[in-house]
Amino acid sequence: MKKPPLIAISMGDPAGVGPEVIIKALEDGALRRTARWVIFGSSGVLSNAAAACHVPATWTELPHHFSSSTLTALSASEVGLVDLCHEAGLGTSTSFPRRADANNGTLSFTCVQRAIELARLPHDHPWHAAAVVTGPIHKQGWSLAGLAKYPGHTELFAEAFGASKFAMMFHAPPTAERTSARSRPGPIASTAGLNVILATVHQPLRAVPDALTTERVLNTIQLGTDAMQRLGHAAPRIGVCGLNPHAGEHGLLGREDDAIIAPAVAAARALGIDASGPWPADTIFQNALSYEHAPASRFDLVVAMYHDQGLIPIKTLAWDRAVNFTVGLTHAGRAVHRTSPDHGTAFDIAGTGKADEGSMKAALMLAVRLALSG
Repeated sequence: MKKPPLIAISMGDPAGVGPEVIIKALEDGALRRTARWVIFGSSGVLSNAAAACHVPATWTELPHHFSSSTLTALSASEVGLVDLCHEAGLGTSTSFPRRADANNGTLSFTCVQRAIELARLPHDHPWHAAAVVTGPIHKQGWSLAGLAKYPGHTELFAEAFGASKFAMMFHAPPTAERTSARSRPGPIASTAGLNVILATVHQPLRAVPDALTTERVLNTIQLGTDAMQRLGHAAPRIGVCGLNPHAGEHGLLGREDDAIIAPAVAAARALGIDASGPWPADTIFQNALSYEHAPASRFDLVVAMYHDQGLIPIKTLAWDRAVNFTVGLTHAGRAVHRTSPDHGTAFDIAGTGKADEGSMKAALMLAVRLALSG
């Protein structure tokens, strides 16, 4: 019988909520049985997180170079842990300041690097990671650690896998239930789904117009189409946001919509993609909400032009179940899957056991789903 996929998990910032939400998400036995899991992090930090969350530490510690040893690969539902404090030059430290810090950044970066190594192993290697799930990192922590060239995970993964065309996408499936006991009440927050992909990622707002090109918008439409097909939409309907208010109002409020975005939409349609726009960003998302028993009225995916244009609606709608995943990554002719919760480190509540694991659980579930899709 074929073993379930191996999923690599990077702990995220050791002082953030990543360790807690990972531990709490993997407490779900049904989820845990769908895969084999390897966490890269700190044994001490994860033990502290388990204690704060009042859950048992059920992982098995793996030797540092386990993937090149004769150690038998894990079985379904088993969780392995690789302690990387020594590799990150931090000795046996279990205490990290709850703020942006160079040591925190170094350890979280080391965890991601090791997870990427498993994804780069040959597909038939017993320790090949079929997907990577990344815990939240603090970008300033990476900068303090001398890693400012990477604004975030997306850019690091793109470099690691030599991706020239890649994008950040967010997936929140519709659900009839709240994903955790701490979910916000209300029919929209608990039921509606939304899919968003970004044409630009971590650019400052003043740099976005110069970063947008027709080729870039077209690439994003194509990447989003492929991703939606992997999620089960054979012919996804793509709605493309305008950059300016009212999508430029025919040039009165900006020329980028007509000069850059509209030609990209036309080129996508010429390729057989069901794309339309540019549409005003203040109304498009209402037409992209899906429900458990009803598809979205007009769009299966929204292409947003910049970070906050796409993330404000999806985080408002589905803060506890939206998943960030990187599209466009390949290795040795196969897709590489990387998912992440859509929230940050939340230093203010880290260590209290109060962090909501809904988004991390959704990220783990999507990682398994994508891994099984090939």
